[in-house]
Amino acid sequence: MKAREDGHGPRRSLLFLHLTGEENGLLGSEYYADVNAVLPIERTVTNLNVDMIGRHDPTRTDPDSNYVYIIGSRLISEELHEINQRVNELTGTGLFLDERFNSRHDPNQFYARSDHWHFGKPRHGVPFIFFFTGIHEDYHRPTDEADKIDYDRLARIARLIFATAWQVANQDSAPAVSGGGFH
Repeated sequence: MKAREDGHGPRRSLLFLHLTGEENGLLGSEYYADVNAVLPIERTVTNLNVDMIGRHDPTRTDPDSNYVYIIGSRLISEELHEINQRVNELTGTGLFLDERFNSRHDPNQFYARSDHWHFGKPRHGVPFIFFFTGIHEDYHRPTDEADKIDYDRLARIARLIFATAWQVANQDSAPAVSGGGFH
């Protein structure tokens, strides 16, 4: 809003969705994308899904904790993937954009296990990036407490997501659908 008040608002609208029912079958995102979108789903140019970005994946073998898994980029839009990479460099967040799970052949199938799925599935084909830092011992449990969050890294990831959204909202055209998708 500050940018808009200063005459520098985004060229495209940004819609922030808080969806529910993920653990019960992605019910909120399915309802939004397939039944009752606030804006026509055909006008949705990108979905940036932010889910579980505050913790560390204990299965990582490298000592660098300055990472974020990016899932979905390349699968629907190579351009969106490149925007995210470029923004990571330009903003100086210095995050390692880990594509460990960025495959439709990933046995975890994270690409289909969060709310971005109903936007990116073949019916809609909305380019997305799912920003994620991995499963941990408190995954979907009441023991996942705020004091276990790495807030410094979470802030870097949030800056990357904001800058990616800002770029998409202000460029001349929507990210091209160019990947193989999930067919």
